[in-house]
Amino acid sequence: MPSDPALPPLTLRLAAPRGFCAGVDRAIQIVERAIVKHGAPVYVRHEIVHNRTVVERLERMGAVFVEELSDCPVDRPVVFSAHGVPKAVPAEAERRNMIYLDATCPLVSKVHVEAERHHREGRHILLIGHEGHPEVIGTMGQLPDGAITLIETNEDAEAFQAAPDARLSFVTQTTLSVDDTAEIVAILQRRFPAIAAPHKEDICYATSNRQDAVKAIAQGCDLLLVIGAPNSSNSKRLAEVGLRAGAKASHLIQTAAEIDWSWFEGVGVAGLTAGASAPEDLVTGVIDALRARFQVTQQDVTVTREDVVFKLPRALA
Repeated sequence: MPSDPALPPLTLRLAAPRGFCAGVDRAIQIVERAIVKHGAPVYVRHEIVHNRTVVERLERMGAVFVEELSDCPVDRPVVFSAHGVPKAVPAEAERRNMIYLDATCPLVSKVHVEAERHHREGRHILLIGHEGHPEVIGTMGQLPDGAITLIETNEDAEAFQAAPDARLSFVTQTTLSVDDTAEIVAILQRRFPAIAAPHKEDICYATSNRQDAVKAIAQGCDLLLVIGAPNSSNSKRLAEVGLRAGAKASHLIQTAAEIDWSWFEGVGVAGLTAGASAPEDLVTGVIDALRARFQVTQQDVTVTREDVVFKLPRALA
């Protein structure tokens, strides 16, 4: 719908790619199909993806979200979230004879496989990531205690002390800032030249693409809006990347209802994107809210096109 020409002008730069990635889309489909196949309720350990709009829609369909496997009855299916789980979780589900479906993103599973390979080859693993994030908990839970050391910052990378004969490797969380992670990796490689790296970049294609798109719109933006949950790592990184790339201000919002319109005082150019867990209807909602208040000139900025699709588990395909 065109904006009212009597309204103040606003140039809106809309970043692409944005929103759902293949891993998120697969995880949501797993819950939806599990409900169709098994009937409600279907239990989901942890938020399937970090977005309340998605979670609430699945709840209306019959999903029940819990934090621990012990909160699930043994006679109903349970889905493990896209972020991955420690090995102890499916082992416990099998011990209890539960039906379970693993919605772990295949790119997170790739990191798990890498970590296990490094461990078999006798290397101590440095995991670059954020403490307490479900993906980090899941990756560290693939191996025995002490096999992995978490590195969160440049300071951690400088401070880490290895035994003189230690063989080292590193893996990373998939949703980190590309630039921040490169700094940490550079420190580790300077200090430990023989450290083994992943065969292929661990930060996922969707995280990298969305950060590239934000960089493409940020320079000259008076305000950047990122649609995503406050507990979404990739969404928070987008807000940070936008500031570093030249946006004068950056705000993470879950929906249009969270916009503080005072942010737009003196704003002539705004940027808009969405994290990998945010559905496109939330983007549409923000654009509609802007068009109700401004004469919007929309500029679509596309840095690449994504065509990645991940297969569903055989039990649901």
